[in-house]
Amino acid sequence: MATFAVEAERLGVDSIWSSETWGFDGATPLAYIAARTSRVHLGTSILQIDARTPALTAMTAMSLASMTQDRFILGLGISTPQIMEGWHGIAFNRPIQRTRELLDIIRLIESRERVTYDGEIYRLPLPGAMRAMRSSASPRRVPVYLASVGPRNLRLTGEVADGWIGNCFLPETFDAFLGPLAEGAEAAGRSLADLELQVPVSLEFDDDLDAVAKRHAEGYAFTFGAMGASNRNFYVEAFARQGFDDVREVHRLWLDGRRDEAKDLVPVDLGLKTNLLGTDATVKERLRAYRRVGIDELRVGLRGATVEESLEQLGRLMELVRDVRSEPAAS
Repeated sequence: MATFAVEAERLGVDSIWSSETWGFDGATPLAYIAARTSRVHLGTSILQIDARTPALTAMTAMSLASMTQDRFILGLGISTPQIMEGWHGIAFNRPIQRTRELLDIIRLIESRERVTYDGEIYRLPLPGAMRAMRSSASPRRVPVYLASVGPRNLRLTGEVADGWIGNCFLPETFDAFLGPLAEGAEAAGRSLADLELQVPVSLEFDDDLDAVAKRHAEGYAFTFGAMGASNRNFYVEAFARQGFDDVREVHRLWLDGRRDEAKDLVPVDLGLKTNLLGTDATVKERLRAYRRVGIDELRVGLRGATVEESLEQLGRLMELVRDVRSEPAAS
């Protein structure tokens, strides 16, 4: 991990991100990487909102910001019903309101004000004789990115966040996401340009574009079948809004135990257009597509079997990024 981070920083990457699902937590690895790097930004993508109290989330963010000289970015997301209820044992309800209140409380804590909050979800302090408390840490403002795919959550992101983490995003149907983001930003008296727009992608170089796109498409079957409730899956809804109605049948087939059929039914375009796949030429074309619609950052997942292989892929990609950046921007 440390070797990769040091070399990635040397290659010129802008940021390194750590995730959490049901294995390792998303914050601890960044503390380790912070000690070995000096320039690169470090972010969580994502910390699960309901896995921590608002105070602990703020304390974790402020600790990482302090030890990285403010290189830390707090990426948050509501996760999924399967993870919150199946792993954390916490009911998945009112996620939009929880997100709003969490950010309100984080900003109070960061400011070192006494934290008094009377929300629909959170009340600080609890009723009784307890006094309102303030953080013992120095004030600082940590950038917050929100992962969101549904229209209400996208509008909230546009309203309150510093950045957006955009899963399920295709440049060809950008307005399904950027439209609600812009609406939220405008409601708060700002514009979409005030947010950093980040999209996660996977990178795989392969001369057989059809085959590699099919492999990545098949991987979505697990996401559509297992990463949500039986009656609702945010990823299914996000792709259906973009015109991929077949994903609803993929979801049903997976839940019926017909997993090979589910994998085969995932549209190949989902693998092709949500990732950086194929040859140098096809990868550069996808980089241009993201650039044309205003995406600021691509968070790239590498598939190397070793650190050396991953670094080779990263170096190759960075050369392609430099090539595309040197081209005149499309009007």
